[in-house]
Amino acid sequence: MTKTDIEPIVNEFKSQSNLDDRYTSFDYCYNYFRTTNNLTQDIEKSCLVLGFYLASWGMLRNSFLLQKSIKHFEPTIRYIATLDKSVWEIDVDKYDEKNIQTIIKIYNDIKSLLIKKNNSDLTLITKVLLGVFGFIPAFDNYFGNSFRAISDGQCGFRKVNVKSLTFIKTFYESNKATIDKLSSETFTTDFITEKKTTVNYPKAKIIDMYGFTAGQKKTTTA
Repeated sequence: MTKTDIEPIVNEFKSQSNLDDRYTSFDYCYNYFRTTNNLTQDIEKSCLVLGFYLASWGMLRNSFLLQKSIKHFEPTIRYIATLDKSVWEIDVDKYDEKNIQTIIKIYNDIKSLLIKKNNSDLTLITKVLLGVFGFIPAFDNYFGNSFRAISDGQCGFRKVNVKSLTFIKTFYESNKATIDKLSSETFTTDFITEKKTTVNYPKAKIIDMYGFTAGQKKTTTA
């Protein structure tokens, strides 16, 4: 499962991360939720930060969210505010049984707050978890197609469950040196100063960038 193309593919993604590029919305969202101690003090801003991140990542396109205002995000923000800050320390290298169950629980909790009337949840909720916590890749079509091929049919990546998260951990362990290197040298951008912070991209984010871009490249060259 060792891949030799992770670094060039991730660097291709990173080349589209200028201050006003859509992908940098991850930085602003992740920085905000990771460092804001009281998310409900200015709940309108918290809703706006999450909402615009999702919008810039295409989550309002052909979505029930297009019919909603930012007020729809308030219950989700209030829930996130109840979580212990230790949740932000979870990453793929810490995918033990307890942390995997924590991720699954948070996924289901946010799904129940954000999704109504059996609307599709997998891509939307995993993008929320990626932008807010950084502890899981987003299971969108590109990532799913890419990782289904990598798993050679062992995992469908159509659910956030023990099987899919365990496979992601296995992928990480097979490519640990490269993923650790990319994580250690990739930093978020601060919205106010427009400078790089001391906050590293999580390893799960590096895997997301690889899976998304590799899947996108396969689709455009097919």
